[in-house]
Amino acid sequence: MTIPDLKIYPRTADKQTIYLKDVITNPNIIVGEYTMYHDFVHDPVQFEKNNVLYHYPVNHDKLIIGKFCSIACGARFLFNSANHAMHSLSTYPFPLFYEQWGLDSKKVADAWDNKGDIVIGNDVWIGYEAVILSGVTIGDGAIIAARAVVTSDVPAYTIVGGVPAKPIKKRFSEKVIADLTQIKWWDWTKERIAQNIEAIQQGNIEQLK
Repeated sequence: MTIPDLKIYPRTADKQTIYLKDVITNPNIIVGEYTMYHDFVHDPVQFEKNNVLYHYPVNHDKLIIGKFCSIACGARFLFNSANHAMHSLSTYPFPLFYEQWGLDSKKVADAWDNKGDIVIGNDVWIGYEAVILSGVTIGDGAIIAARAVVTSDVPAYTIVGGVPAKPIKKRFSEKVIADLTQIKWWDWTKERIAQNIEAIQQGNIEQLK
């Protein structure tokens, strides 16, 4: 069986769904193969502009998204520059306005708390208008409910929802999760994945092993 090569628009006549990797231009955004983004409001090609917010070069923070993720319309990744310094007696970002206050222009980043990168595992489903905050790591196979606000790490194969997002349940037993974590089917060749799609869809973990 011949498997088509990757392309930006994987579905014929569908300009709302893209493979995200090939539209990314920012070197601090890293996306794995087959990860898709769907947007029925804006042009999905504008993902960097519309969905990755406050991602300023001065921070050197990264958005890392694994393979085979599904990202729904309006999901947003909110980076460190959206924060305000909590240790300060004022949340006002004085360092941003260094010219007015005679401050060191090289210390602009002192205006906010730097919580680190956003790291999304493989095979993660991020629901409609969910928000992922800086410093969060989401494990492989997790599901983020629509309009959830994720403020802390999400374990692998865990469903979370709400504001702030809280665990709802595990998708599988601990044994199946351990098997999937070891198998890492998303790292297989596309030919091998194609041969095992039925087992993946039917939840036949024994066949994958």
